[in-house]
Amino acid sequence: MRRLRRQSQRSDSRPGGIGRTPASYTWLTLLALFAGLPLLVLLFNSLKSGLELGQNPLGPPETIDWGNYSTAWETGNLGQGMLNSLVLVIGTVIGVWICAGLASYSLARLDLPFKKAFGSYFFIVISLPVQLFLVPLFFLWSNLGLIDTLPGLIIIYIALNTPFATLLLRTFLVGLPRELDEAARIDGANEWQIATRVILPLARPGFLTVGLITALGAYNELFFAVTFMQTPSQLPIAAAFLQFSQGNTQLYGLVNAAGVVMIIPVVILFLLMQRRFISGMASGGLKG
Repeated sequence: MRRLRRQSQRSDSRPGGIGRTPASYTWLTLLALFAGLPLLVLLFNSLKSGLELGQNPLGPPETIDWGNYSTAWETGNLGQGMLNSLVLVIGTVIGVWICAGLASYSLARLDLPFKKAFGSYFFIVISLPVQLFLVPLFFLWSNLGLIDTLPGLIIIYIALNTPFATLLLRTFLVGLPRELDEAARIDGANEWQIATRVILPLARPGFLTVGLITALGAYNELFFAVTFMQTPSQLPIAAAFLQFSQGNTQLYGLVNAAGVVMIIPVVILFLLMQRRFISGMASGGLKG
């Protein structure tokens, strides 16, 4: 027992690790305050009247005004925006899972020509600014009748997220032993059965990580949503919030209430999935 305690103390105080010292807890507390205080101020201001917000912009509310939330929900069309964002997130995540899953399997498990060239291509695509494709993509979508439609926006989001998701999933699939493929082939499985029943199910942490990153990206995306969506009833929550805030520039309580409504799903999702997300990113980064 003494030896185990000594080893745990050495592991806590080793270089590069976070030791259990007062200084480490102090830094973690400061980081938590740095991340949480703006959200707390946003929540406080969403519960204040306009007069109280001008007199007390940072402290907790003296009288709670829940009317800001009902007014923002009704006048800002936040309910429809939330429903549109839900459709966008689900469609984008499913599409990215299919495209990135098959592409990553091909790069990681199959002996394809120019595999390194495809990997380099994905890195180049990720580094390019998306604004370069805006004008030709807008004319193409106009000709195809995909302007102001949720499926048209879903296709764009899938194309934007698939390269990174492919590279991330590939790191999970590369680490799986090749003996699994060989054993499945001996049992008579074809390539599709090996991919869908043997290899890809073992990469569930990777798919979960990719799904969370893609969902957050699609939920918060604003540039393409504002450009390609024109009807107010078709706007996702980010674009609906922007339109609402621009029309209520002096009503800070309403704008803050709408902001709280927008970020609540993101906070809940990340709090529920943070451990799996961090472990998935760490395990994916450790594989070559």
